[in-house]
Amino acid sequence: MENSKLCQSCGMELSNEDFYGKNSEGSKNGKYCKYCFPNGAFSKDETLDEMVESCIPFRIKNYPDEQTAREKIKNDLSLLERWKK
Repeated sequence: MENSKLCQSCGMELSNEDFYGKNSEGSKNGKYCKYCFPNGAFSKDETLDEMVESCIPFRIKNYPDEQTAREKIKNDLSLLERWKK
């Protein structure tokens, strides 16, 4: 997955252009997914911690428990462009 293109907000794999977000004029945005960036802006004004909680239900199956998932997802997301400090 390291070589895959990822949404720079939620970390979703952007495996093809169908998953790309859209810029305000309707062109595809290959940096963010269609869920995070549907129309030229983020769909939610949320914190990193809120994004982590949103991602847990979709990724929990990859981890032994919810706390491990929370820690790993937060670490992974903090490396993405939207959340880098």
